[in-house]
Amino acid sequence: MGNCERTIHKKVFNLLLLCGALAVSFSLAYPQENASQQKSFFWTVRSKACTVHILGSVHALNRELYPLPKKIEDAFDQSDALAVEADINEINPETMMTMLDGAFYPDNDSLENHLSRETYELSAKKLQEVGLPIELFQKNKPWFLASIITVLDLHKLGFDPDYGIDKYFLKKAEGKKRIIELEGSDYQMRLLSGLSDAEQELFLRSTLIDSAVLKEEMGAIIKAWSAGDTKAVESLLTRSLREDPEMLSVYERLIDERNKQMASKIEGLLQTKSTSFVVVGAGHLVGTKGIIELLKKRGYLVEQR
Repeated sequence: MGNCERTIHKKVFNLLLLCGALAVSFSLAYPQENASQQKSFFWTVRSKACTVHILGSVHALNRELYPLPKKIEDAFDQSDALAVEADINEINPETMMTMLDGAFYPDNDSLENHLSRETYELSAKKLQEVGLPIELFQKNKPWFLASIITVLDLHKLGFDPDYGIDKYFLKKAEGKKRIIELEGSDYQMRLLSGLSDAEQELFLRSTLIDSAVLKEEMGAIIKAWSAGDTKAVESLLTRSLREDPEMLSVYERLIDERNKQMASKIEGLLQTKSTSFVVVGAGHLVGTKGIIELLKKRGYLVEQR
C-alpha cells in the first residue's frame, strides 16, 4: 500500500469514527451578533444527580470555525468528563488497519462482484472526476468506497476531519479530563462491515446521489445548524429516505438503533455525580427517535441553549 493510499485510508477511518457511520457533515457559521442569545446544536440535560451537556458534532470543518461560542467552551471547561462515540486518539496505525479488515475483499473477490452494473458505473464516473480509476478500489467494500467518496468531496469543498468538533474536544481533554466512549471504534466497524450487500449498495448509491448536490445544499445546512434549527437539519438528514424509501433499513441500523444505545449510555452518565460533556453526531440528536427526544421521554429536564 502506497503512502497516498495510506493517507486516504487514515482520513476515511477518522471520518467513519467521527461521523458515527452516516456522513452528515455540516459547515458552521456562528452569528457574531447576539451570540449569547443564539440557539445552537447544544443542550443541557439535568437529573436529580447531575448535569450532562450534549453538543451535536460537525465532523469535518475548517479552522475558521474556531473558537466555538463561549457557552459551549465554558460548559466543557466546567465538566469532569468528555463522552464521545469513539476515542480515535487511542488507535494506533496497526490497530487501525486490523480494524479495517472488514472494509476489504479477499484476494479472490472484488467490488465489481457485489454491485449492480449501474452503481458500479456511477462509482467509476465519480472517481474519474477526481482523477482516480476505480481499479484502485477493487478490494474496497461498497460502504468503505462510499466513505472515501465523502472524504474526497469534503476535501474538495475545503473541509477536513482533522478540524471536526470531536477531534477538537478530544485534543482539549487529553490528559485533563476522563474520556468515555459511548460506542467504541470496534463496534462501529463491525456495524458497517455487517451491512448486507444490498444495504451496502444502497449506502453507496445514496452517497453518490448526495455528492451531486452537496455543494448546493451547504447554504441551507449552514443556516440550519448555526440557528439550532433541528427541524431543518432533520429534513436534510432524511432527504435520502424520502427520495429512496429502500434506504430505511440502512437508516434504522446506522441511526435509530444507535440512538437508543447511546441514549442509554447518556442516561447512565445522568445517574453519576459528575458533570459530563457529550459530543455526538448532529444527526443523532434530531427527530422523534433522536437522543434528545428519547431523554425527554425518560423524564429528564432538557434545555436547548
